[in-house]
Amino acid sequence: MKERIVRAVAGTLVLVSITLAYFVNNYWLALAVFVGLNLLQSSVTKFCPLEIILEKAGVGKKKVL
Repeated sequence: MKERIVRAVAGTLVLVSITLAYFVNNYWLALAVFVGLNLLQSSVTKFCPLEIILEKAGVGKKKVL
C-alpha cells in the first residue's frame, strides 16, 4: 500500500513541477530533479523519507475492530 502511495505522490509532484515550469518559471524543474534523485537514491539505499512519514501517520496498518 505504501509503495503505491509513494509512486502516486512522486508522479504527481513531477507532473506539477513540469506544469509549473511551463506556465510559471523553469526553475520549477528543480522539483522534478529532486523527486527523481530521491527515487534513485531510495532504490539503492532502500531509504525513503515519505515511507517513514506514512508509517508514522499509520498508513498501511491493519485496523483492529
